[in-house]
Amino acid sequence: MEDNKDYSIEIIRYNIPSSEYAAFEKAYLDAGKLLEASPYCKGYNIIKGSDEPDHYIVTIYWTSEEDHLQQFRKSEQFTGFFQLVKPFYSNIAEMKHYHPPLVNWKR
Repeated sequence: MEDNKDYSIEIIRYNIPSSEYAAFEKAYLDAGKLLEASPYCKGYNIIKGSDEPDHYIVTIYWTSEEDHLQQFRKSEQFTGFFQLVKPFYSNIAEMKHYHPPLVNWKR
């Protein structure tokens, strides 16, 4: 992600049982195509825990929190996105928006 401070980060933490790993990963791979089609999404990533493999973190970079909540959620991409990830909503441990990093150092 660039250092531009004009964006919002949504972080969603999931606890997914091993029997649902494949379905969860496929749902988000398919849902990612809808994020990519949205003008309000600047990028996303999906990471899986190594110490605790049931833990997944989905990070979505939005043009703004307002664009996510007021524009994307009213878009045709959201309808398809929601249908794909809806089966896993009960597995959400956290779903919140964050400001861009105060520090973003990378080598």
